[in-house]
Amino acid sequence: MDNTKFGRHEKSGFVPKDLISYGPLFSWPPKLIALLKWLPKYYFFTWNAVFTLIGVGFWFLLTPPLEDMKTFQLRWILHLTAVNYALVVVWYGAWHGWLYMLRRQDTRFKYNSRWPSIKSAVFVFGRQNADNVFWTLVSGVPIFTAYMVVSFWLFANGYVPFLNPSDNPIWFAVLLVIRPILFDVHFYLVHRLLHVRLLYKYVHSLHHNNVNPAPWSGLSMHPVEHLFYFSGIVIISLMNAHPIHMLSNVMEASLGPAVGHTGFDKLELGDNRVISAGDYAHYLHHKLFEVNYSGGVVPLDKWFGTFHDGSAEAEERLKVRTKKRKEVYAKRAGKA
Repeated sequence: MDNTKFGRHEKSGFVPKDLISYGPLFSWPPKLIALLKWLPKYYFFTWNAVFTLIGVGFWFLLTPPLEDMKTFQLRWILHLTAVNYALVVVWYGAWHGWLYMLRRQDTRFKYNSRWPSIKSAVFVFGRQNADNVFWTLVSGVPIFTAYMVVSFWLFANGYVPFLNPSDNPIWFAVLLVIRPILFDVHFYLVHRLLHVRLLYKYVHSLHHNNVNPAPWSGLSMHPVEHLFYFSGIVIISLMNAHPIHMLSNVMEASLGPAVGHTGFDKLELGDNRVISAGDYAHYLHHKLFEVNYSGGVVPLDKWFGTFHDGSAEAEERLKVRTKKRKEVYAKRAGKA
């Protein structure tokens, strides 16, 4: 496939043609026509729709009866655990198998032209993928399952409001629409917290060992980071929600990182068709560390001065910001 119409291949890897930008949701002055054109694409033709549909399917097909979840019983907890492990293994395994084991599109659309390290001392097992799989399955899945268990238990016992769609269809729809936005804000706040020096050194650095990320890198996190990251599962359950809202959040939080860390900009579907299959903004975060803490449509990085759109100008701004920060640290060290 000729991918030059989507970007260019440099020695280091693929660089998308279009600069990173946010949608028109928070544009000022408002761009009504652009917003009306953009909204259907964002909600019906992106991964948001996929995660919502998986959440709906999980509720109707895979969730134990709510009555059973009034008490913590091993049977339904193990059921949820088994389903979650199956989802993660199949989803992450499919992405990794297609792009990294079979290498069905070689390095076309790959941000980093090199393949991930086979051996590296920074990883617990000396191998990037083994390390990533370990942290995902040993820490990630149990922790997000625990948040699900608590959320279902709260719903089942009426400790949080259970929103019946027929009673309040407007709020049900509104919460479904704003859920991805709330997810983005929560992710940004948690992510900025994890870049505080001590938390970064002892917690978040484990995730950032993946400077050349692959699908399993997405949930390769320290258990403390998993606790922070997945906390949004319970938070949305407190918002007069339905379990579908909570499950949609679970699916974005648990399955979304595979897509965001593919390391590829596009997934080829035959000779002439592609779909978006990566997150260049987040790839730049892994590469440059101190840019693009957020994702999605809320321009938090732009508001707080950490946005990098992939341009040379943004690179220069980062250099200036890095230099100023080093000067501040040097002054502090001198006073000490």
